[in-house]
Amino acid sequence: MAHESTPSSTPQTPRRGDGLLRVALALFAIGFVAIVAIFLTPVVSDSEPGLVLYLIALACPIGFLLGIVAALRQGRRSR
Repeated sequence: MAHESTPSSTPQTPRRGDGLLRVALALFAIGFVAIVAIFLTPVVSDSEPGLVLYLIALACPIGFLLGIVAALRQGRRSR
């Protein structure tokens, strides 16, 4: 019996939108961790969170917007 190639066995080339989606997910995750750290800082210590945490937390909405852009670009490409 000869080997028949199945769709799952063929290597897929990564699409350009996949990289954008990974960057968006990474930014969203980093921003979310920073938001959690902002809320946990007063609980763990009696100090206020630093400005750096607030600036890193801005990565969350940026990642969210990039994720929307990546999803729209991938959806448009598949039609």
